[in-house]
Amino acid sequence: MSTEQSKILVIGGTGYIGKFIVEGSAKSGHQTFALVRESSLSDPVKGKIVQKFKDLGVTILYGDLSDKESLVKAIQHVDVVISTVGLSQLMNQISIISAIKESGKHIKRFLPSEFGNDVDRTVAIGPAKSEFSMKAEIRRVVEAEGVPYTYVINNCFNGYFLATLAQCETRLTSPPRDKVTIYGDGNAKAILNKEEDIAAYTMRAVDDPRTLTKTVYINPPKNIVSQNDLVALWESKIGKTLEKTYVSEEELLKKIPESPHPLDLLLALNHAIFVKGDQTWFTIEPSFGVEASQLYPDVKYTSVDEYLNQFV
Repeated sequence: MSTEQSKILVIGGTGYIGKFIVEGSAKSGHQTFALVRESSLSDPVKGKIVQKFKDLGVTILYGDLSDKESLVKAIQHVDVVISTVGLSQLMNQISIISAIKESGKHIKRFLPSEFGNDVDRTVAIGPAKSEFSMKAEIRRVVEAEGVPYTYVINNCFNGYFLATLAQCETRLTSPPRDKVTIYGDGNAKAILNKEEDIAAYTMRAVDDPRTLTKTVYINPPKNIVSQNDLVALWESKIGKTLEKTYVSEEELLKKIPESPHPLDLLLALNHAIFVKGDQTWFTIEPSFGVEASQLYPDVKYTSVDEYLNQFV
């Protein structure tokens, strides 16, 4: 195992998972750089995030994906490039790949914006399939260009899925206390992870030779649960039985194309994850993947059970 920590550049650091990755990198002792648009500074939300980065000792570099020169320059500072760009910029990662090639610097590792389901092993349909297809296309470019890579599959973000018990049709910010919608029969197993844990596992993987040209799955055993498991766990915590509405797969498939964006995407994700078992139907083979909680048993992760306690 290499003892020298890589210098890390995060592109898309002010986004949802990006801010956790930047913080995780800085807190784990990596010299950390974040590429941000200058316009982010005047944005009230992003400006605060950038200030927090600075307080953690992160070096802020200005630029964006449409400015090739800023990308090449930023990449010359580091050994590892992590992209956490959002849906609208997924295909623009081709610019990052070409800047890595152009920078003349030997980049040890590129982590493209994954941080979800395994897009090469998905049964998703509709808008979820469209998003996953773009991520898969970026993987193929990375591989064709011979850029060293690691793909991080963290499955579900707790903040999106666990905090609401996957109630994507409501604007809940905490689990429901009266009624709950269950997709399909509620028995398909999903995997839900806390954002800080995702960052911790990612940081352990960046310099690990065992994760080079591999997919890293964050599948801690206590976080592999069905929607029925989640609801029962929550009911036991609040001492109350929720009124359950089951939405059949047939109903859900009808609802997805009829829903406005981004609800159509959220419903399609719920269909893939909680009806089809998109995150758990396959076995991780050593030829393509490794499992993070097995590689790094010393990382203390937050279980689904522990995470729900904050809402009681």
